[in-house]
Amino acid sequence: MTRRELIIAGVSAAAVLLVGGGIVAAVWPSDSADPDPSAGVSVPTVPPEPTIPTITDDPSAPASSETPDDEGDNKGKKPADAPVLANAPAPGQGPLPNSSPVNCPGATVTATDANSLNEALKNAKPGTSIALADGKYVGKFVAVTSGTAEQPIWLCGGAGAVLDGDNIRGGYVLHLNKAKYWRLVGFTVTNGQKGVMADTTVGSVVQGLTVHDIGDEAIHLRANSTDNVVLRNTISKTGLRRDKFGEGVYIGSAVSNWCTTNDCQPDRSDRNVVKENHISQTTSEAVDIKEGTTGGVLEGNTFDGSSLSGADSWVDVKGNNWLIKDNTGTKSTLDGFQTHQILKGWGDNNLFTGNTATVNASGLGFALRPADSNKVACNNKVTGAQLSNVTCS
Repeated sequence: MTRRELIIAGVSAAAVLLVGGGIVAAVWPSDSADPDPSAGVSVPTVPPEPTIPTITDDPSAPASSETPDDEGDNKGKKPADAPVLANAPAPGQGPLPNSSPVNCPGATVTATDANSLNEALKNAKPGTSIALADGKYVGKFVAVTSGTAEQPIWLCGGAGAVLDGDNIRGGYVLHLNKAKYWRLVGFTVTNGQKGVMADTTVGSVVQGLTVHDIGDEAIHLRANSTDNVVLRNTISKTGLRRDKFGEGVYIGSAVSNWCTTNDCQPDRSDRNVVKENHISQTTSEAVDIKEGTTGGVLEGNTFDGSSLSGADSWVDVKGNNWLIKDNTGTKSTLDGFQTHQILKGWGDNNLFTGNTATVNASGLGFALRPADSNKVACNNKVTGAQLSNVTCS
């Protein structure tokens, strides 16, 4: 476990004791039958919008207003208990968003520079399709209007359309701020503290983006963002501001930051699908799945750990009931895939199946800490390390 994880675990345990809440035990489905990861998708029921603090997008605000996760200033507040979800479906068995690729419709408006893009985002409504012409768009861009399941809002461009945040030390290049049902497709995001930040988004798709040269993490679903798809993106060169925060894809928030981003409530960024992304040159984990998240899928991604310096694995799962399937990783500093228990009852009941790990380090292909009810299938392939600290099944 990294030094950051040990610090967070201590803070988290203290917080649970101080608030005096009892952790509710989960009632898991029977383990007698193997889960079927290929079960059909369904349209999820959208939960009510949570109450979360106002998140500033003022580029003139001090950098502390957009603190990275694991670095929040809670000013004495204590995060609420995070009971695990009773009767949660087995990994890959719950309602999940459709992860098939989307195709951009004809444009209803075209942006050619930062001003016209800001105007298009401001005036967007359900069914709007914004096309990005090739060129550089310098600034921090924010969407606050929601589409609908039937009429999402589209923002589409080619790799030559570049959203440039102009500073890796502050701000989000593109922020879905409580904006639901968006389709972000095809363009490039670069040169911000964070690349794409999604707060309280539902039913959105982030597909085919090129995200590179980012101060911290590239794509982050946060603050109860549920039922979203992160698909076929190319992510590289993260952690240029601080290596410990250089994740490729980040799901949820650390418990130490719940009071900063989620009104001290658990960040239940559930049922998200992270699929077929190519993630390389990240200084921290390619994918970091936080405590409080349940029932997502991590499938068919490729990870290159050649630049790892602020983490010791490609994937760290601290949530519950995740399916980690058919991913391929090469070169790590210690382990390939990890689980950790940051809060009691979390980091459990996850299934690792069909993954290929070329670790070439002193650790393990799958390091489960603790093992609990996490499972490593025997069809995982590991070279350059031992398979796991648990017996495969």
